[in-house]
Amino acid sequence: MTGYEAFTVYNALKLHFSSEKYDYFKYKAKSRVTIDTFERRKDKYYFYKLSRQQREDDYVQFLVSNFLENPNLWVGELLQEESLSKYKKRMAVIQSLSYNFKNDCEVLRSVVEEPNNIFLTKGEYPVLLTKTLQKEINVETLCILNSLVNFFPLWQKKIQDTIHWPNFYMKCVKYTPFIEYDKSKFRQIAVDTLK
Repeated sequence: MTGYEAFTVYNALKLHFSSEKYDYFKYKAKSRVTIDTFERRKDKYYFYKLSRQQREDDYVQFLVSNFLENPNLWVGELLQEESLSKYKKRMAVIQSLSYNFKNDCEVLRSVVEEPNNIFLTKGEYPVLLTKTLQKEINVETLCILNSLVNFFPLWQKKIQDTIHWPNFYMKCVKYTPFIEYDKSKFRQIAVDTLK
């Protein structure tokens, strides 16, 4: 991977996580950046360094892990130890996704009498969202449950918070396509655990 290639992927993912209209998958990681644009950048050195530090396969996941925390991330921050730590933490969750999902579902089941109550809202944050924001539940679990049940449209109508919820909603919607899982297996885990 060259410095320019590292820059194009960085730019596409930054657009994906910070813009409502750009979709990394729809546009196949393409954006309007040229080699000339890259060569004129004062921070191109960071992209060369990143291209040598990261394997091409891991680079996208590394960037996703960091853009998930901060969609306006500056490339220089990616060379800090904290960025590698975020990547390792996320990959640990992803590698044990079914185990973490089951544990998160058990936590949710223990705090409500009726399983559907984890999704319900009367203008306030539902239990599932509150637990996710408190980091008691992984954001991956929230995204997977939404892809199985599709409760985000309801939350969009009912949640009255206009400061935190819209940003968190966009983060979840943008992150969901990066989570690879077996839908039927996870549906069964959710049914068995939340019943």
